[in-house]
Amino acid sequence: MDLRLRGLQSIDPLAVPLPSGTEVTTRVERVLGERRVPHGAVGRVIAAHGDELDVQLVGVGVVRYARSELVPRKLGQVRYAERRALAWDTLRPCAILESVVGSHAWGLAEAHSDTDVRGVFALPFSHTTGLAEPSLDLVSPDGSTNLWEVGKTIRQGLRADPNTLEGLFVSSARAVDELGQWLLDAREAFVSVEIYGSFGRYALSQLKRLSQAKRLAEHRAVVLSWLREQPSPPLDEVARRLALATQPTASPDAILQAKQYVKQLYRSLYDQGLLPSNDFPSLQRYAAAQAADADFELPRELRPKNAYNLLRLIATAIGWLRTGEPSLTVTGALRDRLFAIKHGEVPLDEVLREAEALTPELKDARQSSPLPRRPDVARADALLRRIRAEVARRFVAGEPGPFGRDAPPVPPLAWDEEPHE
Repeated sequence: MDLRLRGLQSIDPLAVPLPSGTEVTTRVERVLGERRVPHGAVGRVIAAHGDELDVQLVGVGVVRYARSELVPRKLGQVRYAERRALAWDTLRPCAILESVVGSHAWGLAEAHSDTDVRGVFALPFSHTTGLAEPSLDLVSPDGSTNLWEVGKTIRQGLRADPNTLEGLFVSSARAVDELGQWLLDAREAFVSVEIYGSFGRYALSQLKRLSQAKRLAEHRAVVLSWLREQPSPPLDEVARRLALATQPTASPDAILQAKQYVKQLYRSLYDQGLLPSNDFPSLQRYAAAQAADADFELPRELRPKNAYNLLRLIATAIGWLRTGEPSLTVTGALRDRLFAIKHGEVPLDEVLREAEALTPELKDARQSSPLPRRPDVARADALLRRIRAEVARRFVAGEPGPFGRDAPPVPPLAWDEEPHE
């Protein structure tokens, strides 16, 4: 049974929030220099400035619009945006822990660096007793703050998820409620040599994928030339040709990698507003309309920021495994090196070689680590039960606060009726 909080009939497309990534259609005409952008232009929201939004328009670029000048392009996105906003507005007061993460926490922030907040919230008892599944994720309208439900956080922590562990162990982590302090007091329960895989080996595997994607990206011109053929070859044929062009044999794995690159290619062009839709037919039409020497950005997977963050993860894993203590702030020569990578001054192949050279050190750190072999699942389970029991106690006792008498009301439940044709 998939119950919805409310039907589409109740949603005002001019009022529903438009988070970053939402596809929109413009409601007004805009003149940019000598160019006229008609109403009905299609784009995607990339940034918010109060009641104004920056929109990446297909074939135009970034244009700023007032919220009232835009409507969501798809009904599904209207529904998603409305639910995300409702969950944020309703449950934001239930945060129990917050941390500033990302480059500011790692000592790698620059003047233009965003401030990202990650945190944990608990569901009021009244939100856990009904038919509808409550939200386990909260995202702020601008996407800068992400909160996970406490049960989800604990499960991710037991898997040594890097984002979860960093959110718990960064120096900025602060409890908003006593429940959050309980989580901080028990955070060592989540730490084990499992970070060898979730931090170190994961980062190495991702760097290898970046290297493969880079080699494929070097063939993007020939991919576009194939797509200009008449008739234009289908995706599977393009992937087969690309696999043969980049590897000795077109093995199933090589073809799959090539197909993933083609998908990266049209997603990258879509991100730049050069394709109206994130799909292969749009790439075919783009290739037919562009000159052979057309230039465009690399896929987002190949941007230097990804490589520098993966190398940072490996270094963090080595230090944590070796000493048993987290050291998430980067200093000294490593900090300088990561900045150079971040600024695109170091080729990706060189970053991969550096990461591979750290593999023996990573393995040695695992073998000699003072950390336990497994996380303390019994302690984690007791913590979650304690938190949920306290939430229920506050609700029954009617204590002041978001888990007691001031608990946010449960949204009314109704069937989500699709509009009739």
